[in-house]
Amino acid sequence: MDQTMNKELHDKIQAGLEEIRPFLQSDGGDCEFIEITDDLVVRIELKGMCADCHMSATTVKGGIEETIKRHAPEIKAVEAVTL
Repeated sequence: MDQTMNKELHDKIQAGLEEIRPFLQSDGGDCEFIEITDDLVVRIELKGMCADCHMSATTVKGGIEETIKRHAPEIKAVEAVTL
């Protein structure tokens, strides 16, 4: 992915995260963007209460992924990683 496209995609992903972040923070959690893979998978790290929540898989797929894809439809998936 070229530098300009990467920057534009990164900005769209960040806009999606900023949209959903208040909902995560209201439950004592948050997430941090880690990377975009070559096959257009966004990797995030869940923080705070989200990291240990039994509903985190639902939050990632139903909340974070859906929101990011609204901003960046070219994204294939979002997955949470543990660092």
